[in-house]
Amino acid sequence: MALDWFKRLEPHSGLFAAEKIALIYNLLTSVLILFLFRVMDHPWHMLLDRAMIAALTMLLIYLYRLAPCKFSALVRVLIQLVLLSYWYPDTFEFNRFFPNLDHLFATAEQFFFGGQPSIWFCHAFPQLLVSEAFNMGYFFYYPMMLIVVLFYAFRRFERLERVGFLLVASFFAYYLVYIFLPVAGPQFYFPAVGAEHVMAGTFPAVGDYFHYHQELLPGPGYPHGVFYQLVEASQQVGERPTAAFPSSHVGVSTIMMMLAWRGSRRLFACLFPFYALLCGATVYIQAHYLIDAIVGFLTAFPLYWLLNRMYRRWFA
Repeated sequence: MALDWFKRLEPHSGLFAAEKIALIYNLLTSVLILFLFRVMDHPWHMLLDRAMIAALTMLLIYLYRLAPCKFSALVRVLIQLVLLSYWYPDTFEFNRFFPNLDHLFATAEQFFFGGQPSIWFCHAFPQLLVSEAFNMGYFFYYPMMLIVVLFYAFRRFERLERVGFLLVASFFAYYLVYIFLPVAGPQFYFPAVGAEHVMAGTFPAVGDYFHYHQELLPGPGYPHGVFYQLVEASQQVGERPTAAFPSSHVGVSTIMMMLAWRGSRRLFACLFPFYALLCGATVYIQAHYLIDAIVGFLTAFPLYWLLNRMYRRWFA
């Protein structure tokens, strides 16, 4: 079986679907950089990064054509998923120039629920086991994606390219929203306006505050837990005051679960507890308002349908 992964295949002609959509996103954001060139902090550096990512994609295609096999095909898909860790904080470099909208979303949260569920949730369940369970679910986001991709690579290899496209394209769909909809989420907004405003149910606009302040205070929960520390470490490295509405954690993980269901009911059953904890964790750790999670869940289904149609029509 191991040798089968290195057995020569008929080489794929050109770009994988995930690579095509990544290069399209690369081009669109490069054009946006040129429009905002005078006001951006480091536009040349961002353009150079994009050129290097495009060059890396071309290099992987060249290496694949030298040795076309399942392993080199999987590497090409995984690299596009790994690069999402660059594209996510990159959205902040654009939306920081638009007025922040958290006050509108916090006000809507107050109107619909009579308060802030993200505060109620963590205050009601500060216990070690609850905190660690939700932080484990949140931390499991990327391992869950890897498990789904590896399942298709080993068990349904003929569908690997489609799965890679669905995951990468769904992330980029949400990232395009984040670029033009600057919502930071409770973990950034509440410390910015102060607890007295939040408790009183008043939510002032902060304008361009996050253009100059990107500090992330420690999140709620049991601070000495292992998964709490893992989530905190990952957020301190890669989190920015961006990408709150709708929740891509909920949206993309819902798409992962649809892929898991299509691939194996057993895989779906194994991942479902982590998925449920992840969805709850987005509100528990105050990364998102409850409406972010709800809309993330609701948008996953039409997005999955639309991307499947795109793949069959333009990329298959």
